[in-house]
Amino acid sequence: MKVSFLLIILLLASTAAEAQRRGASAARPQRTTAVRAPEIGKNAVVIDETLSVLRDKPSLFGNAIQRMRRGRTVKIMSVAEADGVRFYRVSAPPTNSGWVQADAVFGSFRPDDEERLARLVQASRGFEQVEAATHFFQMYPASRFRPAILLLFGDILEDTAGRLTREATTRLDRREMAASAAPLHSYYLNYVGLDRYRRLGVTFVFNSSTVLFHYDGHSWKEIVSKYAGSPEAEEAKKRLESLREKLERKAK
Repeated sequence: MKVSFLLIILLLASTAAEAQRRGASAARPQRTTAVRAPEIGKNAVVIDETLSVLRDKPSLFGNAIQRMRRGRTVKIMSVAEADGVRFYRVSAPPTNSGWVQADAVFGSFRPDDEERLARLVQASRGFEQVEAATHFFQMYPASRFRPAILLLFGDILEDTAGRLTREATTRLDRREMAASAAPLHSYYLNYVGLDRYRRLGVTFVFNSSTVLFHYDGHSWKEIVSKYAGSPEAEEAKKRLESLREKLERKAK
């Protein structure tokens, strides 16, 4: 009887002690493990200037610090969600920092960015399309989309060559060229409209007989040499043969 009584006392004491421990545990704040966003610490490149506003807080209603230019490299410092979009707090050398919509930048840290930029290249127009394609080649040199973008890139630049020919012919002064006695092709190949393409590594050649610019075909040559088994290779060969004919053509 005494033994049973002692067991009951011990059981009650143990239950009370357990209740005290639970109460103390509940009173203490619970620790949570913060999950570090994988983008933090990564470098990214601004591509979509439409979305590239740098703001003072992660909100579409935050004050604008500046609109970052295409090609600018930033470092991601933190991540936030607001107004239905994702924001990155970025360091934008030399002096700026702030929040930018995550969709404005591209990098190798997100698996979907390669395809997303390929689609953006296809959807863009004008010089912006050429810039976007150039950044694509730099950022994703081993991309499965590279042959298709290379073929498109060459076609865009050959079309651009026609527009540049018309612009240069209109803007270059024939009387000044005749007075200086410098070769005709030197005036065209020094045309100011070529400068921004030259900065991207794009080269245009000039047929003095037909007075026409042409793209030098570098992207098509890369397809033929590096992606000979691709569907784009046959098309690239056709482009190069057409280019050869255009450069050999004489004025009528």
